[in-house]
Order: sequence, then C-alpha cells, then structure tokens
Amino acid sequence: MNAVTPIRAPAPHSGSRVAVRTSRALGWQGFGAELVNVSAGLHRLPAFRHHRVGVHVGAPVTARCLCDARRLTRIQAHGDADVIPAGLEGQWNDDAACTIFSIWFAEDFARRTVEQLALKSADAQLRPRFQMRDPRFQHLAWALRAELEADDASDPLYAESLCTAMLVRLIGAEPVSGKRRRTLAPRTAARVIEFIDAHLDQRLTLDELAAHAQLSVPHFKALFRDTLGVPAHQYVIQRRVERARTLLLQGRLSASQIALDTGFSHQSHMAQWMSRLLGVTPREVRGTARDDAAMSEQHNPLR
Repeated sequence: MNAVTPIRAPAPHSGSRVAVRTSRALGWQGFGAELVNVSAGLHRLPAFRHHRVGVHVGAPVTARCLCDARRLTRIQAHGDADVIPAGLEGQWNDDAACTIFSIWFAEDFARRTVEQLALKSADAQLRPRFQMRDPRFQHLAWALRAELEADDASDPLYAESLCTAMLVRLIGAEPVSGKRRRTLAPRTAARVIEFIDAHLDQRLTLDELAAHAQLSVPHFKALFRDTLGVPAHQYVIQRRVERARTLLLQGRLSASQIALDTGFSHQSHMAQWMSRLLGVTPREVRGTARDDAAMSEQHNPLR
C-alpha cells in the first residue's frame, strides 16, 4: 500500500523526489496525499490538472521558488505550506534534503465544495501562496498525515472531512448567511442511521451518507453534527465499538471475526478503539461476560 514510488518530474532538473507514503490504495476520491522525500537541488514540476499544497516537514531549509511569475527566497520551516492551484507550474531549489507532505485536490472536488457551501466570494478560488503559516490549516494537515501513516486507516469519510475543511480554509471564504435547517429531519436522520448500522462492516464515505440524506456533503456534515452531537466519522466509530461490545458479550464469535464483522481492519484495531472509547479491552469485556454468567448460575434457584 505504501511502497516507495518515484514521482516523475520533467527534465532538466537536478533533484529527486521519492514518495515514501501514498494514499493511492486508501479509497480516497477527488483528493489524495503523499509523503515525499526531496533531495537538495533544483526541482521543476509541471502544471497539473489538480490543486496542490506542499507542507514542509522537519528541519528548516533555505528554498528559492518561482511560480506564477513570482520569486521568493525564504527559510522553509516545519508546517510552512506552498499552495499551487491547478494549471500552474513551479520551480523550487532547496539547499538541503527535506520532506514534503503533498496534498492534492481535484478541480471537481474543489468546485463542488465551493458550490455546495454557496461561499460568499463570487470569485472563490485557490490562489498561489508561498510559506503560508496557518495554525488551523496545519492542524488539519497533520491529522491527514496521521491518517495516511496509520497502520489501520479509518473510513475515507474521515479524510474527506479533513480535506473539505482544508479547502474552505484555503479559499478563505465563509458560507452565505441565511436560514437553513440546523438539524436533520427525524426521518432523514433515521434513514442515515439505519444505513450506517446496516453497513458497519463496510468502508463508508461522506458521499454515500449525504446521498441518503439527499444533501450536499458540506451541509450534511454540519447537520449531522448538530443532530447527533458528533461528526459523522466519530459516530461511525462509536457504533462499531458498541456493536463489537455487544457481540463480545454474547460470546458466540471469536474476537477476530467480530472485528471484521464490525468494520475494523483486525482485532488490534478494534482493541485500540474500544480502549479509547470504553476504557476496556475486548478481553476484559469477555471476562465481564463470563463473570456475569457465573454469578447467574450461582443464584439460579432451579439448580
């Protein structure tokens, strides 16, 4: 899934770029990310059909960049980001090797986000930016990086939520004010919850959930959170943990089978979330069930 894959750049150039982590096998649609080792030297990247954001990781380096007829020499520090909209080529010259967390958004994904949020700015679009230092964007980027590097990635809907929030942050506009429903209609909420419960063993996406609510993804995210009190991806994890606990207490299936039946990658993934949300391990849940059964037998008047 995360095999080392070279990223081709047009010649001539004197630097090399090697992706050591990639989201290609994670099922992300309309966006993606890679962790890239970049050597010292000159790097020329062509104009792509998608928007790109490169976030610097690690020790500072001196970098000279040229993009959209703008030149800049700066010390690139941990968390600094360069935003390169679709259709623009760029040139970078780094004086030392570094690591870049590269995020990309398809134009359709960005356009749909802008349209669905009805952003105030009539010309809402990504613009080239260099050495952007935005703590909120960094927080979202590091959360996406953690998802990319996790041994057990969550559903694509979590990464999609992060990327949608990043796009809104990059555009710098806010939704048009107006009267909108603040919660999901009861029947709509019930329909979405039923769908989630029926598909806990599968990878879920925000597009799927929003379609069942007949809403755009950004509006669905906001209304779901206001209705259930938690974001959609957190609710899905909570339901998986609750279902796993119920099955463990029943004692009819192995822990590994329960993990698969409730949508976890494997048993340790289930144990991790169960410990985080319930404060107990699957083994402790099973132990509680055995203790309850033994106590029931001791007090059974028919024995």
